[in-house]
Amino acid sequence: MNKLSVLFMATALAAAGGLAVAQSQIVDEGVTITDRSDMGHGAHGAAASDSPAVQAYMAANDRMHAGMAVEFSGDADVDFMRSMIPHHQGAIDMARVVLGHGEDPQIRALAEDVIAAQEGEIAMMREWLAARGQ
Repeated sequence: MNKLSVLFMATALAAAGGLAVAQSQIVDEGVTITDRSDMGHGAHGAAASDSPAVQAYMAANDRMHAGMAVEFSGDADVDFMRSMIPHHQGAIDMARVVLGHGEDPQIRALAEDVIAAQEGEIAMMREWLAARGQ
């Protein structure tokens, strides 16, 4: 698999994680879904948002979106690289949540692969930006 395919797969994984967190906050009939204790999620009927994993995902998502709020330069390449660094860091942070809270060996292995790939790509992006005085 080429490097670009890995980049697209990792980006899709990060986006899916962000969408899952966003979906958990959808308001239905004036009640936030994560506020419902009758959904059967979490220990002893606690709301899903009380889960340490959900809290960690939400924090990672917030950091990622804050970091992606870059001041655009008008150079599409530079702006892409500046935005993708926090996006990739968000994927790393979400993967670390899986390693801290997840149990499925296949997902944990994927999380480890995501961390390795994203860290390498972040290093490449920083080098690319530095070579251009950014």
